[in-house]
Amino acid sequence: MNGLGGLNRSPHGVVIGLVQQQLPVVETPAQLARQTCRIVHLVGKARRSLPAMDLVVFPEYALHGLSMNTDDGLMCTLDGPEVGRFREACAEHRIWGCFSLMERNPDGNPWNAGVVIDDRGGLRLHYRKFHPWVPVEPWEPGAGRIPVIDGPNGCRLALIICHDGMFPEMARECAYRGAEIMLRTAGYTAPIRESWRFTNQANAFCNLMVTANVCLAGSDGTFDSMGEGMVVNFDGTILAHGTSGRADEIITAEVRPDLVREARTGWGVENNIYQLAHRGYTAVRGGAGDCPYTFMHDLVNGTYRLPWEDSVRITDGTSCGFPAPARRYGEKLAGAA
Repeated sequence: MNGLGGLNRSPHGVVIGLVQQQLPVVETPAQLARQTCRIVHLVGKARRSLPAMDLVVFPEYALHGLSMNTDDGLMCTLDGPEVGRFREACAEHRIWGCFSLMERNPDGNPWNAGVVIDDRGGLRLHYRKFHPWVPVEPWEPGAGRIPVIDGPNGCRLALIICHDGMFPEMARECAYRGAEIMLRTAGYTAPIRESWRFTNQANAFCNLMVTANVCLAGSDGTFDSMGEGMVVNFDGTILAHGTSGRADEIITAEVRPDLVREARTGWGVENNIYQLAHRGYTAVRGGAGDCPYTFMHDLVNGTYRLPWEDSVRITDGTSCGFPAPARRYGEKLAGAA
């Protein structure tokens, strides 16, 4: 159940609104300022449309559009006016919000970032996309750990961005760090529709975790985004789904973190997040806690290499018009030059 989209709220529930925001065109600072105002307006719409809503989630590229423009004059910072307006809107309407921005990076390409702001305007989560959608996206890959925070009504909340969700390791890491709800914001267009759907469900079921996922919607005259707001329960059941792709529609559902906790501690069959490191516990006490996965060892050791590695043809962004990078990961831009 989803409480009729949050209309009938449980004391233990978290009501989420996913904004299938109209895909914008942002090519100038003036357009960036107008789009900031548009997002602020939609925060207000979310609160007016459903007073019980705890968290409103905007898609990736909601602020900048899909141009992939890395012009420094359009890039944002955490202490800049755009994030400042988002913080004010959340405080004014007493609602948590998740927002997307392309973040200035003085040492390299900008980051594709997301923030979560609480209902008093506090910046609670800042995440930089680990897996840019190569070769299409020019963004610097994020570093560090995926942050997991205490979210509305005591839930444990994480954020990943778009292509991140195609890597099962990302959702697994969120769950391993305690996330009960994982947000996935995206700018995907229609060719990704089916893989979007089944990865959202798999990420939920394989980790006994709610996933709340949303894309942009509509057209900017070049690209057509698909909306596809989806809230998936921890058993893989779709609780809400914006199949119409209608721009600026807010898809809502109530989710129950308390039932996530109950499943994680009470399930035997298919408690996969636990059983990964307790293989065969029916046969051997506590199960096998080893790591038989070659790719994990190789990744940690810096020796990850596919059997077909030498045959991979696309290994930089030149096919999408970006110059081949000379700077290595972790190297500052000035040092590379």
